[in-house]
This record gives sequence, structure tokens and C-alpha cells, in this order.
Amino acid sequence: MKYLVTIEGHEVPVEVDGRVVRVAGREVEAHLSPVPGTPLRHLLLAGESLTLVMSRLEPSRWEVQLHGSRYAVDVVDERTRHIRSLTGGSVAHRGPAHLKAPMPGLVARILVTPGQQVGTGQGLVVLEAMKMENELRATAPGTVRAIPVAPGQAVEKGQVLVELEE
Repeated sequence: MKYLVTIEGHEVPVEVDGRVVRVAGREVEAHLSPVPGTPLRHLLLAGESLTLVMSRLEPSRWEVQLHGSRYAVDVVDERTRHIRSLTGGSVAHRGPAHLKAPMPGLVARILVTPGQQVGTGQGLVVLEAMKMENELRATAPGTVRAIPVAPGQAVEKGQVLVELEE
């Protein structure tokens, strides 16, 4: 199956054939499996073991966290891409989205204030989950409208941590 993967605005063609994956024409062995009951995925990529935190935002849009960095990722198959091109649909994300907790946890620190301008990739909140601190970052530039949580507060997966606007 062929896909177009867009990571932070960079498009990469990906073809999946069982455990063999071609990324931009380069062949690698890969296997992705969920960790039941968590937002974690285990990725075995060319012999390297990685743990990803993945949250589905929309049917083809994901938020992926790896090594403390957060990435906005769109994954669209060839058929969907063709349909979108015919109907005027777009793969690109339009403007900032509210920052939501990718997993249950405890708000350790808030790194921004209401009214503050933020850029793509800027840290907004530090969430402690599974004995690890995870810096959650903006997926698009915008302005902090509100922060409905406080340090020390327990939050559930999907709970809004920072409200952003264009």
C-alpha cells in the first residue's frame, strides 16, 4: 500500500509491503505494534527499537511524540489523496489546534501564559506520565487563548491543556 506521509510540512512517499517499508525509495524493515491500554506504539525500525506516543487527532492526522519531541503527522493513502485532489480537500493542517493530553497524567509545569504568541514546536506544558516528564509542544503557530489546567492537576487523555487561536 502506498502512502504520502507529511511530517511537519515535509512530504515523504512511503510504501508498505508486509514488514518491508520503502521510505522515499529507501527500503527498511519495520514493524509497528500497539501497547494495549496505552497510547504507546512499539516501532522496530531497521533493528532499532523505539517507543512512540501516538494520538489520533483526525482520521488521517496523528500527533507523534518521540524522544521528547512532538510531531504533527498526516498519513494519506493514494486513493484518499486522489479523492481529496478531486474534491478540493487538503492534507495540510489549517491553523493551531488546542493542545490535548495524549495520555492521562499530572501537569508538572506550564511553560506559556495567556496572550503569548507561540511557534510550531514551542513547549507549552510538561506532563508527567508513567514516571516520565513529557514536554508537549505546539503543532502550529498561534496565540495562547486560555490555560484551563494548573500545575499539580491530574488530567485525562484528550483533556484540553492549552487553548490556542490563530
